[in-house]
Amino acid sequence: MDTIKKHLFLSFFLVFLIPAGAENNRDIALDMFLIIDSSQAMETPKNEVISWLNDRVIDEILINGDSITVWAAGERAEIIYSDTISTDTSKSELRERIRNLNTDGRAADFTGALRELEPRVSGVPQDRLAYSMLITSSAEGLVPLLTGTAQQIFRWSRSERYERWQVFIFAPDIGPRVQQAASAFLGAR
Repeated sequence: MDTIKKHLFLSFFLVFLIPAGAENNRDIALDMFLIIDSSQAMETPKNEVISWLNDRVIDEILINGDSITVWAAGERAEIIYSDTISTDTSKSELRERIRNLNTDGRAADFTGALRELEPRVSGVPQDRLAYSMLITSSAEGLVPLLTGTAQQIFRWSRSERYERWQVFIFAPDIGPRVQQAASAFLGAR
């Protein structure tokens, strides 16, 4: 199996088949991109979201050598953390940044975060996996994404819904990779 097909399979497997809490035995490094709603809508479920992120993402998914970039999507999207996980200290700093997330924005700028995320995802080297998540408690903030040009991103996504919030796991770069793999497959016939 050539490299493109292998990474396409692994991306599909990781994004759509592995639950976010699955035990992690990867040997391929991961570049995670995490967008967190920091509007006022996130104020009530914030502690639940932080607990979920600590248990299901930081402790179970991220391993040494993985990189993570976290956006706070308030009135303006901003990166609150970006680093490569190398020690428990890296994870502690990540936890602290997420715990200190301000939830006072009047709106969630998901579009701005996605605009910054897309070139980063397309720049992930072929020997690494890209994994993108968006956590929201604001249905209003999702409207521009689901009706605008970003709606194609959610074509290849899945979501987990909780009582007051939800997480979208999506693959903004999977469309071109699927087309490339299909072309390679049809060209080999």
